[in-house]
Amino acid sequence: MTTRLKGVLCHDDLVNIPGPSARRRMLMEAVLVVAAAASAQVAWLEKYDVPPDEIALGFDDAFGLAGQLVEERQIGPAVLPYLQMIDEVFSEMGLDSGVDQWTKAAMYTDIGWDRARQLAREVLAAEGEGDALLPDICIIR
Repeated sequence: MTTRLKGVLCHDDLVNIPGPSARRRMLMEAVLVVAAAASAQVAWLEKYDVPPDEIALGFDDAFGLAGQLVEERQIGPAVLPYLQMIDEVFSEMGLDSGVDQWTKAAMYTDIGWDRARQLAREVLAAEGEGDALLPDICIIR
């Protein structure tokens, strides 16, 4: 079955992640979005009309696969601490009630966003993932 949402063609097979290589792709795409420059992230958010926390939520969904991917030898165990640190950065950002870090403007200046980007770039480098276009996502509203 195929669905069209906001101009994006969505396939059900993208939702049902069948095997390790597809799970790895899901994680690497989430990391790629975190690693992108603020301007690319903002353009990506505007393309899909989603708020900045969607980047953290997408990462969180994919991060849940990391342990299994290490066991399946789809990612190296050396990247797991970096992935955990990204998760911690986003968690800390969610706890800081004094500053709204979940705005497009904050993405350019906030130290948490910068730290998450640096860590994500380390993951991509360690996994031999080069620069790529940010992935398409399927938004169901």
